[in-house]
Amino acid sequence: MHNDTQRDGQPDKQPETPRPAGALAGMRVIELSQIMAGPTCGMMLADMGADVIKVEKIDGGDDSRQYRDPQINGISAPYLMLNRNKRAIALDLKHPEGKKVLLRMIRDADVVTENFRKGTMEKLGLGYDRLRQENPGLIYCAVSGYGTTGPYADKGGFDLVAQGFSGLMAITGEPGGPPLRTGNSVADINAGLLAAFGVLAAYQHKQRTGEGQIVETSLLEASLQQLYWHAAIYFGSGVSPGPTGSAHVLSAPYQAFPTATDWIIIGGANEKNWQRIAQALDKPEWAEDPRYARNRDRMQNRDQLVEEMSAILKTRSAEEWLDVFDAAGVPAGPVHSIAQALSHPQTIARGMVVEQDHPVAGKVRTVGMPVKLSATPAHYHRAAPRLGEDTIAILGEFGYGAAEIDALIEAGVVTAVDRERAPA
Repeated sequence: MHNDTQRDGQPDKQPETPRPAGALAGMRVIELSQIMAGPTCGMMLADMGADVIKVEKIDGGDDSRQYRDPQINGISAPYLMLNRNKRAIALDLKHPEGKKVLLRMIRDADVVTENFRKGTMEKLGLGYDRLRQENPGLIYCAVSGYGTTGPYADKGGFDLVAQGFSGLMAITGEPGGPPLRTGNSVADINAGLLAAFGVLAAYQHKQRTGEGQIVETSLLEASLQQLYWHAAIYFGSGVSPGPTGSAHVLSAPYQAFPTATDWIIIGGANEKNWQRIAQALDKPEWAEDPRYARNRDRMQNRDQLVEEMSAILKTRSAEEWLDVFDAAGVPAGPVHSIAQALSHPQTIARGMVVEQDHPVAGKVRTVGMPVKLSATPAHYHRAAPRLGEDTIAILGEFGYGAAEIDALIEAGVVTAVDRERAPA
């Protein structure tokens, strides 16, 4: 019989909506990654139609499942966010039979993703050289802390450490203040996006030639990529830029300003917009003022300009000023809370909030796919899987019969929640 970890009263299998043929229909991805960077890559591919099979350790699964706050009916909200549209198998890769299972899966895969410390897969006997013996066309995507070459290649990686190492923290925050991380995990998220980009490039090459290859990126490189403007300043002047608060490093006025009620953003990124701002503030003379006439002048006198603009802006509400700037054609907007941003009609209209049914958590909302395709749009057919939810079904797809699956479960090689029987 099947020994499963399902709790009494829970549905056998979570509901799924039909999966249309997405842009990546036919691509099969084996995801060994966990927490954020790798799962971001996998979710992007899954949203576009790839069959992403998430392989998790049998003891607790993806570490993000253990994030205790917040939870939705006992399920980690961070895990739910990054693992929709995936199927899950719980597998012990340290067990000899577990290795055999993965190798069998690799034979019929296009991509494998992992974000372990360098050398971990090799120690398991599952490095790229071994995997490509089973599948020469395999695309092997590795996300690490610092990359697989160089003096720091053997170090582990964390988002916060990468932000500090790359210089991001040196340009974040207010002038004269302590170094700050960005409010989001920019290194992890961007590494996931870069990994997906690399996988797609390698997949296109494979479609033409049948040849697989290694795709790699790192939290360091994902952080350094965020420095385009700041690196241009350093390369051009030899000076390392520091933090500027909400102000832009190259343009003024381009930052947050206080009003009588809330903060707003005003973007004077070119001379035409600056002239419109001066008119909207009833200060047309500023357009010819030698302190402010050109962007170079405004940058040199930014503190004084911000002080004068703020004094005017504090006389009216944020809503009133945004109406004024909209009418004048000035790029401007509110400074939203997360709740305001995620509930705004524009956010909803763009499909950036996705609601799905989860068999335990109930109604689950996640952030939608930011890339829109007209012919093959992203589709959300299932919420994030429970640990081992699809173990039996997946093993059946790879040729394991019911007796073999029972033996794997009894030996502790896999754990399973699903009750769907494999073919005899």
